[in-house]
Amino acid sequence: MNNNIQASYAPPPSKWEDLKAEIKAAAPALGIDDIGFATAEPFLYLKNILQEHRDNGYESGFEEPDLDKRTIPALKSGEQPQSIIAIAVAYPSKMQNPPKSEPGARRGILARSSWGKDYHHVLREALAKLDSFIRERVPGAELDSMVDTGVLVDRAVAERAGIGFSGKNCGIISPKWGSWIYLGEMVTNIPFPPDVPVQEGCGDCTKCIDACPTGALVGPGELNAQACISYLTQTKGFLSEEYMTKIGNRLYGCDTCQIVCPHNRGKNWSHRPELLPDPEIVKPLLLPILELSNREFKDRFGSSAAAWRGKKPIQRNAVIALGNFKEAGAVPKLTEIVLRETRPEMRGSAAWALGRIGGAEAQAVVEQALHREEDATVREMLERAQDKLRKQEEA
Repeated sequence: MNNNIQASYAPPPSKWEDLKAEIKAAAPALGIDDIGFATAEPFLYLKNILQEHRDNGYESGFEEPDLDKRTIPALKSGEQPQSIIAIAVAYPSKMQNPPKSEPGARRGILARSSWGKDYHHVLREALAKLDSFIRERVPGAELDSMVDTGVLVDRAVAERAGIGFSGKNCGIISPKWGSWIYLGEMVTNIPFPPDVPVQEGCGDCTKCIDACPTGALVGPGELNAQACISYLTQTKGFLSEEYMTKIGNRLYGCDTCQIVCPHNRGKNWSHRPELLPDPEIVKPLLLPILELSNREFKDRFGSSAAAWRGKKPIQRNAVIALGNFKEAGAVPKLTEIVLRETRPEMRGSAAWALGRIGGAEAQAVVEQALHREEDATVREMLERAQDKLRKQEEA
């Protein structure tokens, strides 16, 4: 009897709870693998963290500079936001029949986040479908979508919305999907009931911190973007010798901190055909990259997220990779670059690569280049390569 009385006084589900349930049920058909709802309260705890990050010189420079915009959700209309919808789309971590990288046919690698169709387009399409779905049911809704380049911190929104927990590798780790997920969000004036954040965590595990090639993970959940290989591969200009060595054959991005994560063990998502990799694009031969015109680069890599910075960083990274492979077959092309290329960073990187490869031919080219090089940084790199080559000869 008492239970029945209590039940009769239980508040009925609100129309927003019903709509939330309807959205969650429809999410897979909208191109969304996970979806969560959060309050639109300011991320007060985050502002001090971001300020400290900036003060330490850890920002990449790609971030929104206004910390208030990054931590206080807002609608373009000026209306007060009531909630945020976070979405996640899972992407592959494994490649079918990857081509071999071998002497005479050395290959680079693109990070998994740039496999298949550019994730910015994938997320925007999913959010556009979600937008239409909601507007059909709430015609007056205010809905502002953001993908990667939005002002809010994607990971903070996803964590609050229950998509996953914030890992020590600075990624959001979903109990189901791992960290192989793209994130997007939608700020709205609809007061959706919030979801509960995930209570899991990394525990004592520090595999990602220990494995980071450059020590860019300076602490749990703390990244020095200036030292992160993912950032370095996207920069233009010269890289230090230390970073060139540690880049290996990475042409764009770095997956090390995700590959070693125990939460990602055995997780590979191949249910979205548009995100599946073309092995010849994501693990391309290095030497042909150095021959690409702007148009050819766009035709080959334009549909990938790796293309946004253009061909210059990727061609520089290809030169660095050939040096790290000590690919003797690359000496003729590196000779051409160090003697004739107009971009100083390409000439300097080629000089460094020739120093790594070694041999009499490389030494002769470096000495020839030194007689004609006028750029101070390139000359310095040529001189270091010359010293290295002479020591190799003497050894």
